[in-house]
Amino acid sequence: MTSSTLDSTAHNSWEESLELDRVESHLHPEGSFRVDDHPVPTGREEIWRFTPLRRLKGLHTDAPLDGDGVGAEADLPTGVTVQLIGADDARRGSSGFVPTDRIAARVWAEASKVWAVDVAPEAVLDQPAFITLTGKDSSVATAHHAIVTVGAHARATIVFRFEGSATLADDVEVVVGEGAQLTLVSIDDWEDDAVHVGHRHVQVGRDASFKHVDITFGGDVVRNDTTVEYAGPGGEAELLGLYFADAGQHIEHRLFVDHTAPKTKSHVTYKGALQGEGAHTVWIGNVLIRKVAEGIETYEENRNLVLTDGCQADSVPNLEIETGEIAGAGHASATGRFDDEQLFYLRSRGISEAEARRLVVHGFFNDLIRRIDVPQLEQKLTATVEAELAKNVLNLNGATNA
Repeated sequence: MTSSTLDSTAHNSWEESLELDRVESHLHPEGSFRVDDHPVPTGREEIWRFTPLRRLKGLHTDAPLDGDGVGAEADLPTGVTVQLIGADDARRGSSGFVPTDRIAARVWAEASKVWAVDVAPEAVLDQPAFITLTGKDSSVATAHHAIVTVGAHARATIVFRFEGSATLADDVEVVVGEGAQLTLVSIDDWEDDAVHVGHRHVQVGRDASFKHVDITFGGDVVRNDTTVEYAGPGGEAELLGLYFADAGQHIEHRLFVDHTAPKTKSHVTYKGALQGEGAHTVWIGNVLIRKVAEGIETYEENRNLVLTDGCQADSVPNLEIETGEIAGAGHASATGRFDDEQLFYLRSRGISEAEARRLVVHGFFNDLIRRIDVPQLEQKLTATVEAELAKNVLNLNGATNA
């Protein structure tokens, strides 16, 4: 089938074709709701080889998850509601989510609280909805499950904030209805002892638009696994990430974009900075273009800025393409230190070395912050970057803070 015949035939048969062509991808393990179908990881598995399992406080083994170590509160504009629902509610699994690791399966089976966040069809929120989860005790492992449903042709911005001290495993399902527009922001601003293993599964409807902003600053170990699939042609997904790792901190982002429909788009941009001995970041970007996904466009990139010695940034982009009838696909990954030319330019104009380094880091992040397009967050994120920089003297060559 050529792209010129796509509109007349492929749109009508893509669902049937998807079932026929669905094969197991090496980029994503086979899913199961049964916990026993997911062996306890050893660290030798591909999806666990970067994660410090010993620091997960038993989330990957059999630590009890029935604790109540995280509290929740919401600040909601008109048009969105939040309620607790039962584990047997039909909305669970409506996104097509199936756990692909043991922790996600344990949350599905053991979460004592299931939250449903609903945006009414055709609603247009005049302000973001803020949902804050505050950790109360990191010695108590807690499981949370949330389902975000955005009705057809609605437009909304929803912000999840994670704060305090906690050991949390969570599953978040997101359903973006036909023609809807959703910006979902996740901010990990934990205390230094927190452990968070999160799973987000998003189903993007026909002609819908989804933007996910994943911001990670705090915590001892934070591992977020985000998957996107499409419920119809014309869907678009933009995945943005910003992270800053300090000494001893492990921040891991894993993404899987599954192009399950034709004429869909995805664009991934993640940027991170590292400073301090033992700071470790991991970015895994996986994109699968299935046989039915003709005429799609996808691009993913990851950039890491290393500020001091003793840091490690792992970055692995992957593309798996099952059809040649695509509009475009690509990826890029880079890890490096400061741009010496930028530093020289700034210092030649009388700016101290420490101040020059600060300006370079802000420039590195500012473009991404502007793309978030949530004014209520931009100033806070800029201030948080400044606070992270203040934790270290940024003296690659003996400079001191101005």
